[in-house]
Amino acid sequence: MNGHVLYEVFLAVAREGSFTSAARVLGYTQSAVSRQVQSLEDETGAVLFERLPRGVRLTEAGRVLLPHAEAVRDRLSAARAELAALRTLEGGLLRLGSFSSANAALVPRTQAAFRDRHPGVAVTRVEGPSVKHLAQLAAGEQDLAVVSPALAAPPPEGVTLHHLLDEPMLVALERGHPHAGRRAVRLAELADEEWIVGAERLEDTLFRPAVAAGFRPRTGLMAHDWIAKLGAVAAGLGITLVPALAAAAVRRDVTLVTIHPDDVPYRRICAATPPAPTVAATAFLGQLRETAESLRGALGGAG
Repeated sequence: MNGHVLYEVFLAVAREGSFTSAARVLGYTQSAVSRQVQSLEDETGAVLFERLPRGVRLTEAGRVLLPHAEAVRDRLSAARAELAALRTLEGGLLRLGSFSSANAALVPRTQAAFRDRHPGVAVTRVEGPSVKHLAQLAAGEQDLAVVSPALAAPPPEGVTLHHLLDEPMLVALERGHPHAGRRAVRLAELADEEWIVGAERLEDTLFRPAVAAGFRPRTGLMAHDWIAKLGAVAAGLGITLVPALAAAAVRRDVTLVTIHPDDVPYRRICAATPPAPTVAATAFLGQLRETAESLRGALGGAG
């Protein structure tokens, strides 16, 4: 017999003051209640009830056990309620990871819509590079991440990728730049420009596919932070690549022009989950797909 059932029977007998009344309340036979009380007494090594001519009453040992049995009952009840909340999205926790430019529009819009639909689910969000989120997902430290995985590399074992959208690359120019009014531009037209990059190794930047195709930009200023990069662009110190997802956060004195996809291919944006995601992660993934669909037209990327 499960221990929690023995405690439920014990509490019913203590409350009702008789095996017969407890059996009626629990829907058991009187003999079944007697056997379960005896099992608990054998397990605890103590007589829990004083048998009287009419009913029973707690012994000293029974009075000691009573608050602990009530605590077990309450904890189990709370656990059942929390588990039910997980299934119905009325509670629980979603551990989310995302890379920086996804946090400009895709992720916050999704999170806001998810909160409106499921206000009882707490969401924690950590920003960082995609490779970090994929590793944390594989280790069970995150429930879902929005990532931009390398095209040639398979995801880590234990991670499933769900394609959301393909993101164009833009170039940020100062307002007075000769190309500022263009709809699209080729990298060859920007070969003489001074580029602001985020790392010394261009292979570690958004330029990776362009470098692989043979384009080597002239680099001057290096800045890791988007605020610093765009501030330098606005001041006329150079130009920089900007992912289309980050366009909504770009300052107004900077102009964005699309880079031709033959020069810098669209970047694949995916949601990453474990093979068996939580109920909350599954719901958030559905909301991500809705948000991605609404963003595709504005981004100008492929589906």
